[in-house]
Amino acid sequence: MHVTVDGQKVPAQPGQTIAAVLHKVGRARIFCGIGVCFDCVVTLNEVPDVRACQRIAADGDDVRTRS
Repeated sequence: MHVTVDGQKVPAQPGQTIAAVLHKVGRARIFCGIGVCFDCVVTLNEVPDVRACQRIAADGDDVRTRS
């Protein structure tokens, strides 16, 4: 399973959140992990303002970070 992060294809595990994928590849800070702080907001499949800690990764997801 793979997702694309800012144009780069990266591996993901079934059941893993988008935030966990981003953290694994060094692209995310995770403060609360439960959707309270909004620090993990990304654009997911062209939908802006998605909380990465609240979304389970799906094969082929396109993630755009703010950095």
